[in-house]
Amino acid sequence: MSNNSRFAIARLIGARALQISMGAPIMVKLSKEDLERINYNPVKIAMIEYEKGVLPLRASFKEKL
Repeated sequence: MSNNSRFAIARLIGARALQISMGAPIMVKLSKEDLERINYNPVKIAMIEYEKGVLPLRASFKEKL
């Protein structure tokens, strides 16, 4: 995991969950039983991806002048 703020983490997970719900491929291997246990919830899948460090998104912030 990175040193993102909780707000950045929420934004990353939300954006990734939207991608997953629209049909994007899942970046972690999950068994059918695991998917059924989490009810195919895209937010939970995105959280698992974040925890394993394979979330295909990065947060970047511009410095204020």
